[in-house]
Amino acid sequence: MLVQQFDYTENLFRPFAAWGAFFLLLLGVIWIINAAYEWKARGSFRKREMEEWDRKITTFLKVLTYLSFVVGAICIISGVAELILKEPLSVYGDSDIFTAILLIVFGVATFFKPINDIPIGSIIALIAASSVVILIALLIPPDVVEFLGNYIDPKWLLIIIFIIVFIIVAVIAKMAIDVFIIISKALSWPPIAIIFAIFCFVQAFFLLVLKATLIPIGPQETLLESLFKSLESFFKSLGLPI
Repeated sequence: MLVQQFDYTENLFRPFAAWGAFFLLLLGVIWIINAAYEWKARGSFRKREMEEWDRKITTFLKVLTYLSFVVGAICIISGVAELILKEPLSVYGDSDIFTAILLIVFGVATFFKPINDIPIGSIIALIAASSVVILIALLIPPDVVEFLGNYIDPKWLLIIIFIIVFIIVAVIAKMAIDVFIIISKALSWPPIAIIFAIFCFVQAFFLLVLKATLIPIGPQETLLESLFKSLESFFKSLGLPI
């Protein structure tokens, strides 16, 4: 009943959309940390690839992976909410399509970047196989269980089903995420991570300090008009003559 009464749009999605500029800052921090970690792990800022057996799954990498998933998901939600609701961004005071696009694109990149660091295919297969077995165990009628018991132990049947589903899903998942692994490897290159971080910081600076957007999209002023107006407001707030 409480779930039905909770207004997700007003209490969740609008606040997420309004805080888009701050989420951009968070994205920038995550990508800076990613760049620093990859730089240290590779031993070189420009080294493009790292052999899989050279990568150690440290506690720091696990924490960074979880943070990337969480921050990526939050930014995707924020970007989609901003795109749909056109909620004025905090501090900036107006909605911004470009910020929404950045949050979605960089959020997806941040969410999928750790795929190269964890066995995501096996995790998906394990979840799928476990779910199927649990559903079968809960939904199959007792008389059917009794009937099957005449030919095979139901426990062994569930184990066989688990193994079959796990193998099928693991193979399909591996094929499906190959493309994401290629993207993940590209995003793991430190210079790319630095570019992502700079882009996030610059747009956040425009929104939070200059009260402008880097690339206006839609029925807004041009970049120069927006920037000049923002600089004018900025200098006025400092009490400086213009």
